[in-house]
Amino acid sequence: MAQQANHALPAGYQLDEYHIDRQLSLGGFSIVYLATDGEGKSVAIKEYLPNSLALRGEGEIRPSISNEHMNAFRYGMKCFFEEGRALARLSHPNVIRVRNFFRANDTVYMVMDYEQGRTLQEFIQRNRAAVTENFLRNVFTKLLNGLREVHSHKLLHLDLKPSNIYMRNDYTPVLIDFGAARQTLASDTPMLKPMYTPGFASPEHYTQREFLGPWSDVYSIGASMYACLAGNAPQAADSRLEKDQLVPAMVRWEGQFSDHLLETIDWCLCLNHLYRPQSVFALQKALTEQVPVLPQREERWLDRTVGKFVGRLKKIGNK
Repeated sequence: MAQQANHALPAGYQLDEYHIDRQLSLGGFSIVYLATDGEGKSVAIKEYLPNSLALRGEGEIRPSISNEHMNAFRYGMKCFFEEGRALARLSHPNVIRVRNFFRANDTVYMVMDYEQGRTLQEFIQRNRAAVTENFLRNVFTKLLNGLREVHSHKLLHLDLKPSNIYMRNDYTPVLIDFGAARQTLASDTPMLKPMYTPGFASPEHYTQREFLGPWSDVYSIGASMYACLAGNAPQAADSRLEKDQLVPAMVRWEGQFSDHLLETIDWCLCLNHLYRPQSVFALQKALTEQVPVLPQREERWLDRTVGKFVGRLKKIGNK
């Protein structure tokens, strides 16, 4: 089925105990609404509706799914539901709070807190001068608190990028729009293509998906910090694997930010997942304590270089 734009539920629609106010966003995997619950509180409701499998026309409520795509749609719906169940167990100030999840209209809905603010992507586009070293360290250190909580529950985000980091009005960052269910779908069901964002997705997103782990989210954090400085996404990982043309942060912003911050960004962006910080805690420690950053890749390069140099000296001495 060719991808198409699905129509949102109409404003004023009563969805279970929630009153739909308006559409907030429309993506290839879901639609997000602003709604009001039975107590008059604003909430955000995310509706599972992948446009590669389901079609809902204007004025319709239930999506139309062909027999060819029914199994994939139902499997995706199950994963989305399980994602909601897992996220509902999380309660952390830097992770979006899932309040409820339920089935209706032949699909699944996830009810979340409605946050006031804007995405980090919007913030850095409108406030370039505000992207200082202190700003980056503060925002991402707090964000990593939330990501540590996510990882402690054996979950991965897998879609980290500035547009999925929400900045409350008090500048507190919040992780939103988890991609875990989509990644599960992509690996098991060929009809559901992997959904990731070039420039922010790790090399493991493209190949060897069995190596996805906390270090994959760490790559995306590094790419997000790089994007905050550059104003746009870094070179995509699959392209880097063919020909790495990404200018290291240490080179691009030398003298504008501390070597330590720039080294940390480059550490996160190592193509080999074994050379990145292996946990959020390791990255957090580097950001907060400013411990020396010397990735294994560089250590091994130095070992080889020094070894060759010593070997040459020995040859000269023996002549």
